[in-house]
Amino acid sequence: MLIGIVGKPNVGKSTFFKAATLAEVAIAPYPFTTIKANEGVGFVKVKCPDIELKIRCKPNHGFCLEGWRFIPIKLLDVAGLVPGAHLGKGLGNKFLDDLRQADALIHIVDASGLTNEEGKPTENYDVTKDIKFLEDEIDRWFYGIVGENWKTLVRKAQISEEKPVDILANQFSGLKITANMVKEAIKNCNLGENFSTWADEQLFMFVRELRKLSKPIMIAANKCDMPKAKENIEKLKKEFPELQIIPCSAESELALREAARDNKISYIAGEKSFDSKEDRLNEQQKKALNFIQARILDAYGSTGIQQCLNEAVFSLLRYLVVYPVENENHFTDSKGNVLPDAMLMSRGSTALDLAFAIHTDIGNRFIAAIDARSHKRLAKEYLLKNDDIIRIMTK
Repeated sequence: MLIGIVGKPNVGKSTFFKAATLAEVAIAPYPFTTIKANEGVGFVKVKCPDIELKIRCKPNHGFCLEGWRFIPIKLLDVAGLVPGAHLGKGLGNKFLDDLRQADALIHIVDASGLTNEEGKPTENYDVTKDIKFLEDEIDRWFYGIVGENWKTLVRKAQISEEKPVDILANQFSGLKITANMVKEAIKNCNLGENFSTWADEQLFMFVRELRKLSKPIMIAANKCDMPKAKENIEKLKKEFPELQIIPCSAESELALREAARDNKISYIAGEKSFDSKEDRLNEQQKKALNFIQARILDAYGSTGIQQCLNEAVFSLLRYLVVYPVENENHFTDSKGNVLPDAMLMSRGSTALDLAFAIHTDIGNRFIAAIDARSHKRLAKEYLLKNDDIIRIMTK
């Protein structure tokens, strides 16, 4: 799973990325972790079962803090986008190449309205334009991928024994698009699978729906503390009721995480307050932190960054969390580590899917699964539930 951080220049995209990838380094070995030049590790945050079970977990990956489990995910800081990206304008080619890898997108929008479509300073910019032009650029890119070879694809569908759905899916194979996504997009658009009969407007309708399914987008309305931000956020919500729009302040989150890293405050990402260590703060730092508390945390309940990550994984992509263990009585692995792994699984996954996700050999040797809470035996078809603790039995 890879979450793309997208947006035009100068909206706070890189600040969002840095804030999201700066972890509590005293607790986990995940400082500003760069996997590649623009790829890093962020975390989703869930309630850890250790509170319920009255045990102390010991994660192999991520970390646990005051009953909150932080599970690592990959984030991609995608190149800045300007209108005409699908034609190669700006860093358009880099943007679209990065986008191929992403499973979902967090679109950073400057809610203050102080940057125009190219990211240059302005006033009273219509923020709704950013959402429209980003969606339009991706739609036109998708259209170009299939449109430039349309006659060849139609001819192939007419003479080949290959299913039309599979022909279209192969055309988009480099974008993490599956045949099931293609089939669902066709169904949602009320189109027949015989695409050789489609008119041009039907093709564009299809690629738009395919983009929604394969690269779902949510909006991070950044700079929410600025004078006109609240008004613009309400405008966005009214204009795009189908989108998740979360007010956020990447700059504030970065300041809080850096202060926590430097042991000047105690702060858990996504919370509505923090505890200051007054003797370690100068007057300027106290003033800045008081501003963040009043203008961001009190006004919105959080900086919004953690909420964006959680919403992208659990709402857009509909993942759930499952804890595999080897000893269902003590909730441990073979080394005695308690709740060592938290795995993100797509909804609809089965016990057998979990076994294969752990290791191919475990999947191949699957006998049954055990619910560690109830000790019930589960068949391979058992549909995983969020927060399940599961032992896999093998031959």
